[in-house]
Amino acid sequence: MKKHQRSFVSLLTALSFVVLAVTGILAFARPFSIEVVGLHALMGFVFVGLIALHVANNLNHLSQYMRTKVLWLTLTIIAGLTGFFLWQPGPIRSILALSQNLGPAIDQFEMKDDGLVYHYSPGPHYKMALTIRAGKAFDATKPPHVAIWLENASFYHIKTLHEPDDLAVGRAALPYWDFKIRGWEEAKRKAQESGKVLSEQLEVDGVSGATQNSSFDPADYILPADPDNPMPYRLVIEIDQPGDDQPSLVYSVEIDNAAPYAFQLLDLVGYPKREEDGKNRKELWTLYFVDEQFDSALTLIDSALLTIDRN
Repeated sequence: MKKHQRSFVSLLTALSFVVLAVTGILAFARPFSIEVVGLHALMGFVFVGLIALHVANNLNHLSQYMRTKVLWLTLTIIAGLTGFFLWQPGPIRSILALSQNLGPAIDQFEMKDDGLVYHYSPGPHYKMALTIRAGKAFDATKPPHVAIWLENASFYHIKTLHEPDDLAVGRAALPYWDFKIRGWEEAKRKAQESGKVLSEQLEVDGVSGATQNSSFDPADYILPADPDNPMPYRLVIEIDQPGDDQPSLVYSVEIDNAAPYAFQLLDLVGYPKREEDGKNRKELWTLYFVDEQFDSALTLIDSALLTIDRN
């Protein structure tokens, strides 16, 4: 009877290991799937229970292994591999980069030959997708620098959704976003030092005026606590094609959850130009209407569509 029990437990352990191996490979090679990851995790608990039964059925043989030097060798190898994988040096990161599993991320950005797609899901009942169709000047081999962010109705930065991959080069190529984010970062730092909230500090610095839409918490706009009184906001993108010797272009769209639209097209609102604020002697970037200096940059984007699924 005990022999049959050992065989039964051994077969269950082996088959559960096969399920763990297959789901592990699928989780690595395919985009995130809660079904695959859930099966892998739950089968892992079953596998732990079966291992406990396996140890109980083979305790005499295993106790002999405990008294040999092989135990310390295997413990050293496993501990070393665990630490190595947690450290994630360059070669390990390169292997992980091959995975198609981006996880259940709040946002995902993907650049393709025919344009780019950005998904943002801050909650299960609010899914935003920005689809940009490539124009004639779009060059996937030299992908454009792109920044995507949110502004309140007073035109002040509240959250960057996507920043350029090469941040140093991207900040120089996208001066309007860089100006917005630097002002926000400075105000946030001063607010932390002074003990004020961000909106109070911005009012003190003259970056923002007190308006009914002067909140700087993204949740107040996207997922407001009072859904019957949401505040309007803007989604803004700045894009620049490397090597075209033309300024970056800025596109935006107004979003109002009080008057929701499922589909909205972004409008070209201008290009950024640096000016001097004579009164405060501070750096200032202003948007100007597109003029004759632009040619190929105007065909970088064919269209930009914002889709919001409010479920």
